[in-house]
Amino acid sequence: MTPRATLQARAPAGVDFVAAPADLGILAERQFGVVTRRQLADAGFTAHDIETATRARRWRTFGRNVVVMQNAPVTPAQREWIAVLLPGKPAALAGLSAAAAAGLRGFEPDRVHVLVRHATEARVPQWVKLHESRRFAELDINRAASIPRTTAARSIVDAAAWSRYPRRACSILCAGVQQRLVTADQLATELVAAGRIRHVAVMRDILGDISGGGHTLAEIDLGKLASRAGLPPPRRQGARTDPEGKARYLDAEFDLPDGALLVVEVDGRGHLEVDQWVDDADRENEVVIGGKTVLRYPSITVRLNPGRVIDQLRRIRLAHTRP
Repeated sequence: MTPRATLQARAPAGVDFVAAPADLGILAERQFGVVTRRQLADAGFTAHDIETATRARRWRTFGRNVVVMQNAPVTPAQREWIAVLLPGKPAALAGLSAAAAAGLRGFEPDRVHVLVRHATEARVPQWVKLHESRRFAELDINRAASIPRTTAARSIVDAAAWSRYPRRACSILCAGVQQRLVTADQLATELVAAGRIRHVAVMRDILGDISGGGHTLAEIDLGKLASRAGLPPPRRQGARTDPEGKARYLDAEFDLPDGALLVVEVDGRGHLEVDQWVDDADRENEVVIGGKTVLRYPSITVRLNPGRVIDQLRRIRLAHTRP
């Protein structure tokens, strides 16, 4: 049975619609209506069929290889499939695009990033960014995903290496661990495999810090600032139990010279939410009742005004130094 055999209708200009067989329909549904010319040919469509549907403005083509089986504006999911299929060779979502598909939040990509092994002559839209990597192999592709994409560890390391600034690169690594998409050990292994890439030295250092317990860049910076203020290394994410038996975790605890305990909390964006704000206030009250001193810093203060943090930590150290 030919692709046209079961369903036919008339286009406004008098051109026959092209009916899709069931197998192609399943494939097109999985790929959000984005297919290659080879996939259409395997389903029995000829070049003339494709041209007919395109000229009738029912389908759209991208490059020499990709057909979108509709004429509406493409969706974000369709853009990803177009980007992966355009090279006409093994390719996968990569970097921030793949990391976002894996669940990374806070680092939305500006374009659709795609990884290929060798250079390609395919012309791509401005919203697609192709990256070449000689170490790109089948094992780097997460085949269980809804669209071919690199594994979470590779995606995050690539995204960090493709970042212009080392600060952002470190933030991406920290976010991947903090959001529990990967472990520091997985990133460290991927970093070794990556070899000499951009920011590799600072990324290696930051992964060592993350393994030590600081899962946000601000918390890691805090330890360094405290050292400059003359305080000993902090104990991170220390657990305590409140009167109701609920476990509470403190960002950092420091031993002051007179034996007193200093608790420093670093507040990110999530701490601005009402429920979190109320919980933070209750937790701080319990810590103070327990006899500890508490200092709180928004993460933006730790990142953009470190001098202020160092000054306050130094002064509280001096205030608790025996004469």
